Amino acid sequence: MLHHISKLISEGEHQQLDFKFEIADAHKIARTLVAFANTDGGRLLIGVKDNGALAGVRSEEEYYMVEAAATMYCRPVVNFTVKEWNLNKKTILEIIILKSSARPHFAQQKEGNWLAYHRVKDQNFVVNRILMRVWKLEQAPKGVYLKFTDPEKFLLEYLETNRSITLSKFMRLAGISRNKAENILVRFILLKILLMNFTDNLTFFTLNPSAKLTENG
Repeated sequence: MLHHISKLISEGEHQQLDFKFEIADAHKIARTLVAFANTDGGRLLIGVKDNGALAGVRSEEEYYMVEAAATMYCRPVVNFTVKEWNLNKKTILEIIILKSSARPHFAQQKEGNWLAYHRVKDQNFVVNRILMRVWKLEQAPKGVYLKFTDPEKFLLEYLETNRSITLSKFMRLAGISRNKAENILVRFILLKILLMNFTDNLTFFTLNPSAKLTENG
């Protein structure tokens, strides 16, 4: 039977799985912990190289670095459980983080400031203002409503013939303020009309292919 750790490694790094050769910087590991907690939860395998090769943990200090990251450099604290595995005479730590009901969690930077992160595929991204507002409104007791005025209609018509749009492009083409553009994008995301997509240096918006729109919106 395939070992539990071997099975995980065979999946490769993804939205709920990350490999760490070693823990040398508690601030950096805090980013991964909050990203998992803020998104869908996940597992962190310590002692595994990026290519999946087993390295093993070097000392008990690795665990204490994770504990320090979760308690000292995450706000609120990120709860985790740990399992220790031995495979091919190597010790691997499996750190398990559940999706948090207390999001957003923030990670402290070396400079002292605090940033929230979320996980997309195998990368951690800083949470932008739009996503932060989406999260807050998701927890609001009131429902989300949207009036289809000219900017809303323009956005939908634009995305019917163009694959994507950025916040700045929407502002420019629709001739509206940043705040108004953000309000529209936030509500479209909450109504599952739009999807927000991320790359290393760009955030863009696309129509949700499963969204069902009527002529009246």
